Amino acid sequence: MTETFDVVVIGKGMMGAAAARYLAEGGHSVALVGPGEPADRKHHDGVFASHYDSGRITRTIDTSGLWAFLARRSIERYGDIEARSGIRFYSEVGCLIVGETPGGADDSLDQVLQARDALHVHAPLFDRQAMAARFGYFSFQEGLSGVYEPEGAGVIDPRAFVAAEVLLAEMAGAALIAEEAVSVRDDGVGQVVETRSGRRLSCGRVLVAAGGFSLSRRLLSRPLDLTVKARTVHFAEVSDEDLARFAGMPSLIRWAPEQADSYYMLPPVRYPDGRHYIKIGGDPDDVDLTDEDAVKTWFRGEGRAGTAAHLSRHLGDVMPGFTPASTHSAPCVTTFSRHGNPYIGWVEEGRLAVVTAGCGAAAKSADEIGRLAALMIDGMTEERALNAFVPVFAEETASA
Repeated sequence: MTETFDVVVIGKGMMGAAAARYLAEGGHSVALVGPGEPADRKHHDGVFASHYDSGRITRTIDTSGLWAFLARRSIERYGDIEARSGIRFYSEVGCLIVGETPGGADDSLDQVLQARDALHVHAPLFDRQAMAARFGYFSFQEGLSGVYEPEGAGVIDPRAFVAAEVLLAEMAGAALIAEEAVSVRDDGVGQVVETRSGRRLSCGRVLVAAGGFSLSRRLLSRPLDLTVKARTVHFAEVSDEDLARFAGMPSLIRWAPEQADSYYMLPPVRYPDGRHYIKIGGDPDDVDLTDEDAVKTWFRGEGRAGTAAHLSRHLGDVMPGFTPASTHSAPCVTTFSRHGNPYIGWVEEGRLAVVTAGCGAAAKSADEIGRLAALMIDGMTEERALNAFVPVFAEETASA
């Protein structure tokens, strides 16, 4: 038996769930296809998602004006999504971006200040002494300053964000199909998506929002120029005694000229096990995952021990007065496009489309990215159009 929809969205992650909601609220019959989080990650043989987490940084200001624009649009809608869904996913604890004092060889903070001023965001510049006075739990070396965004920034829970978007999509009439999509084909009349159980979904248009699994040739007829990188995140448990001491801690981003010196860190976040953890990430080097099997294998592991040790050293340097109650690491992946922006566009005009490539910065902006993908499916654009997001395909790069 074949079920029929206007649009099938493959991928129940942050972008896919948002796109499905906007399509459903726009009056389309929509199927959102994607399995739930696996109960046994180490032995799971299906797909995974990077939103299986409870803490991601959100902020407006960025070195990229386009990413700042995407973030602002999304952040402005957090309150409405929370209110209508009844699911809270956002904690406005602020974000501190630290780098070389403006005017030096590294202009990262100069670019942040330019983005701040262009968007009229309240985010004062703190010198090292001011940071020490305001954020006594942090310790920074000489020559560093920080841009602190206190409002419209902080932490989002990606699991809860997805749950909120999915609930609103279902309230608007979308069908949630908690299975893995295994193929997409054109049957001469329209598109047919088949799930792992053999369920067949017929539709006019398919939107693939599969994150790192957008590498799959089973879903996309033309391979994207997409780089999928293995990432390791490190968790440091915060004792009950330390929780009060770290109250008000903002998210932290440390930008440096060398990748190994850059990292990000979240304040204590409560995870499903009931414990609070400080999460720190920022691999010192890159490991590329070149196919679907490699992505699955990576997700079944614990990340790289060397990277976890590297991150632990960063944590010790920036928070020398903190002794974790326990530590562990976990795997994640980030997907990167050729041009540094998300891919939002057609693989086969009017039939098969894609939204992917968060470039390590999309969690905070997922609602707006999903909205733009929904507009693209509808054949619509707006101020920034979709030119900045046009997918680049592997054959185009090879022939360039």
